[in-house]
Amino acid sequence: MSEDTEVSREPVVTPVRVVIGLCLVAPFVAMLWVGSYTKTDPDFIGIPFFYWYQMAWVLISTLLTVTAYKLWQRDQRGRREGGTK
Repeated sequence: MSEDTEVSREPVVTPVRVVIGLCLVAPFVAMLWVGSYTKTDPDFIGIPFFYWYQMAWVLISTLLTVTAYKLWQRDQRGRREGGTK
């Protein structure tokens, strides 16, 4: 094949991919930084902060993962249609 018809498989860092990475890394950082949530106050409907903070991150992680997936689909669709890499 000639060089003109080959598709570049070289990894490209774009702003969208940086946002995707941040969406996927944020929950890990939040959960690994234990010092930020090792307390009991403030409580929420009688549930100590330690527990409801972690449960909130379950929902936040879901939303961030869905966002990353949708952005990735849009990025791949743009690459297939000949948009920016």
